[in-house]
Amino acid sequence: MGPMGMDPMELDVGSLEELSVVLAEDERVREWLPRCAVAINDRVVSDRDMKLEDGDRVTLLPPVCGG
Repeated sequence: MGPMGMDPMELDVGSLEELSVVLAEDERVREWLPRCAVAINDRVVSDRDMKLEDGDRVTLLPPVCGG
């Protein structure tokens, strides 16, 4: 469970753009989406058109503060 209080989920989507549409429907995630970095299989990516393959693990990385 991450800071959004959600367990891992399995979704049938083909790209990060499709995933963002699905996640935006969930009010627990909606507010975080614009501020999160995204990693696919532990590699940070920024291209929302990036295709996803079966078994890819997508992680939302919320912003952090530090000193």
